[in-house]
Amino acid sequence: MAISTYSQAAGNAFRSMGDFATGLIAPTVKLGVTGLARSGKTVFITALVHNLMAGARLPFFDAAAQGRLARVYLEPQPDEFVPRFAFEKHLADLTGNPPRWPESTRRISQLRLTIEYASTKFWKRQLGRESLHIDIVDYPGEWLLDLPLLGLDYREWSRAALEQSATPGRKKAAKLWHASLGLVDPADPADEAVAERLSDLFKAYLRETRADPHALSTLPPGRFLMPGDLAGSPALTFAPLDAKGAEQFSRSSLWTMMERRYEAYKTYVVRPFFRDHFARLDRQIVLIDVLAALNGGQPAVADLERAMTEILECFRTGSNSLWSSLFGPRIDRIVLAATKADHLHHHSHNRLEAILAKLAGRAMARAEFAGAEVKVLALAAIRATREGEARRGGERLPCIIGYPLPGETIGKRHFDGNDEFAVFPGDLPADPEAALKGWQTEDGEMRFVRFRPPDPVLLPSGGFAPFPNIRLDRAIETLIGDHLA
Repeated sequence: MAISTYSQAAGNAFRSMGDFATGLIAPTVKLGVTGLARSGKTVFITALVHNLMAGARLPFFDAAAQGRLARVYLEPQPDEFVPRFAFEKHLADLTGNPPRWPESTRRISQLRLTIEYASTKFWKRQLGRESLHIDIVDYPGEWLLDLPLLGLDYREWSRAALEQSATPGRKKAAKLWHASLGLVDPADPADEAVAERLSDLFKAYLRETRADPHALSTLPPGRFLMPGDLAGSPALTFAPLDAKGAEQFSRSSLWTMMERRYEAYKTYVVRPFFRDHFARLDRQIVLIDVLAALNGGQPAVADLERAMTEILECFRTGSNSLWSSLFGPRIDRIVLAATKADHLHHHSHNRLEAILAKLAGRAMARAEFAGAEVKVLALAAIRATREGEARRGGERLPCIIGYPLPGETIGKRHFDGNDEFAVFPGDLPADPEAALKGWQTEDGEMRFVRFRPPDPVLLPSGGFAPFPNIRLDRAIETLIGDHLA
């Protein structure tokens, strides 16, 4: 599908040429970090930067394991009109008393991390230290779900949105919006009050699906829930309408007004995001809360599978050449990370990876066919639990031990965040297909609860020790390891 005009493509090419020329002087990797709400984007970036700057032990990150990292530090980000990722604030949240998880990503932000290192190549070592800039771009996955809108007209989008809202997992949330929609004729004269009412009810439906405890994936338009400085603008005041036939509508109709605003949203919100940020990425990590979907059963799993397919199909993937670097860089490495692996015993980590690989199998195959490398990982950027054993009826059960967040419930016990508790989460099924069909434990209850961050460890020299993690080093190696050889 065409996602930009020829003039936009030409503009992208000129920007790519500028980035390439700059990279000849100071090599740079543009790393995109995304994921749907509550997947752990902010925590991942904070942990990645903290581990690298603090010289943490990262055995599967070759440059660190081989002692070739000389210095890692932050520099001002290159894009002066993009907000800076608030690393210091997020780290203060995690190391507070009590520690708390930082706020979720609600807008695009950027951080530049510079690594000085010794190359593995003899001739490069003779020239002294090498340096690499890593421009980390943090953006909500909900914005990424907007990109497919560029290939849909208003009629097609309305039809798809109405069909999705009628599914069993969403029908209840859409009840008030559907009721109001039934009172409206798209051929009626355009009415601002009607448009606002329908838009508000549609947004309320989107908010409810996002807040659903079964973690249904968010539907586009992504900016409806994260409007920023666009709040209240006409470009965000529209909703799907039910055109039951193929009839045409007059220029003064409600349908035409909604259609015009939908197109404005694509022109002034979606395309600039693609042009200025998304089209310039080299590497990408997608964080996915697979356990939350498993908690919700088959409908939530199917919904996440659809969302992941749409997200991965948006990426401009493939191996990079001189030509593509000059005129249109491609994402040549993607990490799909099933987050919150610390909510499971390590025996289930490989099974969690297998479930995610099955979930995103079709889109992964497409990216790999285009020449991109795709790696699936079970990940906990910050490990909130430790492992132990419990006895039940003479049987030893592998458990995870941590502090459940306030409001969490296990059986009849309610937690306030101050009590440590051992949880037997059960084992994920060996067959990933069983998980995608809505697998549950033998007693019918999933035990994936949320935990608060671990207590920070203060170093004698000042500052805080990097938090424990699960497979963060493998993610870093996949994303940037080849640039540090």
